[in-house]
Amino acid sequence: METAHQLFFQNSNNLGKIPSGSVDLIVTSPPYPMIEMWDEIFFTQNKSIGKAIKKQEGNIAFELMHKSLDCVWDEAFRVLKNGGFACINIGDATRSLKSNFAIYPNHARILQYLVKIGFTALPEIIWRKQTNAPNKFMGSGMLPAGAYVTLEHEYILIVRKGGKREFKNDSEKQNRRASAIFWEERNTFFSDIWFDIKGSRQKLLDKAARKRSGAFPFELAYRLINMYSVKADIVLDPFLGTGTTMAAAMASARNSIGYEIDNNLFDSIIKITDDIINVSNSHMENRLKQHIHFVNERTASGKPIKHTNNPYGFPVITNQEKGLILNEIKAIEMMQNHSIKVNYCDQPQASFCLEWEKPGIEKRCSDLEKTDSKRAKNKTKDKQLELF
Repeated sequence: METAHQLFFQNSNNLGKIPSGSVDLIVTSPPYPMIEMWDEIFFTQNKSIGKAIKKQEGNIAFELMHKSLDCVWDEAFRVLKNGGFACINIGDATRSLKSNFAIYPNHARILQYLVKIGFTALPEIIWRKQTNAPNKFMGSGMLPAGAYVTLEHEYILIVRKGGKREFKNDSEKQNRRASAIFWEERNTFFSDIWFDIKGSRQKLLDKAARKRSGAFPFELAYRLINMYSVKADIVLDPFLGTGTTMAAAMASARNSIGYEIDNNLFDSIIKITDDIINVSNSHMENRLKQHIHFVNERTASGKPIKHTNNPYGFPVITNQEKGLILNEIKAIEMMQNHSIKVNYCDQPQASFCLEWEKPGIEKRCSDLEKTDSKRAKNKTKDKQLELF
């Protein structure tokens, strides 16, 4: 198996290099309107935005910023296939202008426009980002009638173009089964509130790059890609940033396309190629270990597990998990014109292909569950890309 990953360093309000109806999934996080760290990006798109901020006209600036994003959503709708999904991580903004503190509801404005241009809105996810910062409380502190609720969550908007995706032939159905997630993962992944993903503090090459990037965590992108696409699909991120979505697509055996307006982030994106094999394969190994742990706990409690996964031979809860396989990355290669090629292993990880019917399997599973990943111990010398 092989996947291809293409970088474009240009404005994503024109995705002209991508054919219409060719993308299966969009996973992205745009610059957040009315958050100061992204002001300059919006100012360069439309000088009127800078003038509105200078005049302290918050509502005008808010709408102008979103109009610049609307062009990207128009293009996103064009390039998506019918049945394709878009998952957009966005947070609301709070800001004081003219001594007036207010919230600017970015998620509502974006969702309103997505529905307007033809997307179908689906249940969204609340990403709960807890913080213990001592200065997180806003306003008058302990005194009433002057304090403000602390924003500790962001939204993941989920929309679909057209009707439900169909898997028509045997090959497509088999690939879908191979792309399945574990039953116990589904209960977490498809919950409407995510508590278990911490905010990202990725180390970049320089302070300027760190300021320019609002990277979300690897696990967030990885989870969404595995929820809303299958292997060999094309995943697009029109606001690629430091390349987290592309890294997650590589780890998930999906193809990807990334647009990034700031070519100063090139080195940070290409840094993925140094670490992704270890990071990806360790992540898959951890998923398998977590499943073994789940199996051990369920078996110990006397609950039945009726089905068997074909590639690995271990027990699974449902018939839909029988074809599930996690393909390890074998090699990664930089190509010309900012493209990357990734090769995968078609066989399951041998250490998890145990003889599950033989006596003593419980102990071998317990030992396997406790072993540390060898890859996790092989830390790379350069830790500038921290995906977890």
